[in-house]
Amino acid sequence: MTQSKQPKLTLNAPHQKIGKHYEALACQYLKNQGLVLIAQNWLQPKVGELDLVMIQKGNAWDTLVFVEVKGRRTAKNGQYGTAVDSITPAKQKKVIDAAQHFLQANPAYANYECRFDVVCFDGLDNPPKWIQGAFFEV
Repeated sequence: MTQSKQPKLTLNAPHQKIGKHYEALACQYLKNQGLVLIAQNWLQPKVGELDLVMIQKGNAWDTLVFVEVKGRRTAKNGQYGTAVDSITPAKQKKVIDAAQHFLQANPAYANYECRFDVVCFDGLDNPPKWIQGAFFEV
């Protein structure tokens, strides 16, 4: 497993700490589903960050999975929408662009089939929702 060096991120804001908590929950959930962690918080400056990069083992081939993790406190009336609602087309583009940079920086994965998944949390008390193939490169 070859990876480019990544700068260390310092988490100071409460929302950053909550986000990292959701990422840890999502990572453990996906590991329990059989995925293998390759990279976490992979950052391409001025492009974007990949929350989780994992491999899903298959019978015929393995799939490289770029996972976006979103958590949202559920509003009483739902006025802010769900966590999945916050994955806008602009956010999808940032994830896709970062994934392209990841593949360039890690040529060992260049021939893998790739997929973009989302793991959403609507409140800490609710189980995660795993959406496989949530969006596609355009």
